This record gives sequence, C-alpha cells and structure tokens, in this order.
Amino acid sequence: MLRERTDGYQVCDDPTRVDLDRVHTWLSTDAYWALGRSRQVVATALANSSVFGVYQGTDGPQVGFARVVTDLSTFGWLCDVYIDRSVRGHGLGSWLVGCVRDELTRRGIRRLLLATEDAHGVYARLGFTPLADPQRWMELARPAPDQPPG
Repeated sequence: MLRERTDGYQVCDDPTRVDLDRVHTWLSTDAYWALGRSRQVVATALANSSVFGVYQGTDGPQVGFARVVTDLSTFGWLCDVYIDRSVRGHGLGSWLVGCVRDELTRRGIRRLLLATEDAHGVYARLGFTPLADPQRWMELARPAPDQPPG
C-alpha cells in the first residue's frame, strides 16, 4: 500500500523502508508507552507486525510510524503510533491512522483496538470510540524485563 498527499508525504506499508534505528530512538526516548524499550524488542515487534511508515517523498527520511499486531483476517491492535516532533501539527498523525484504518478495512479486518493516554480526540475524529462493552475485556499485563514498570 502506498498513499501520497499533495505535499509529497507518503504512507507506505513496505517493511523494508522502515528506519529501525529512527523508530527505536523515537519509541525508546520519546514515547511514554515505550521509554527504555531495547532495540532488539523494537526489531522483533516490527518483524512480527504489519508496519506503516510516513516518509517525506519517495527518497526522503521517515517522519512517522505505526504498527498493527494482527491476524490479517479479523482483528488488529494499532500501536506505536509516532510522528517526529519536527513535523507535528501538519495532520500527519491523523492521516497515518486514517490510512492504516482504511487499509485494514480493505483487508477485511472488522475490529481494530488501540490504547491512548492523551490522544482520544484525534482517534475519535477517525471513528474510534470507547469500548462498547468494557466489562467483557480482560488483560494480563507484566512489565518487560528491559522496561520499567508502568
């Protein structure tokens, strides 16, 4: 999948275009949910997920990222959505999530979940809502050995 905006930014799901070092730096140093995440954990997560990058044109640098943990058939968990601080405020995050949502819908995925601490309004504008029946959901959460608790 490749989508391009009129200003030249692209969203692409080609995993070979992802700049692992850049994504690792973003997540491990600036993303509240992944602070301290090791490069190996990021690499393994990317290798086992559907990944989407935002790029400044065909040959430009990567400026955004999202990944989806999915069975490629019925369910997906959207996570690690990140836009480089230098290009925030231009709608790239909303555009990225909209492209991911549309691509997964095209693939037949009917349920897409995410968790956010501070971007509820962004996701709501793209059709996400609070869980309709949260009492049905449960979790087993343990900190990773290379991450601080929380």
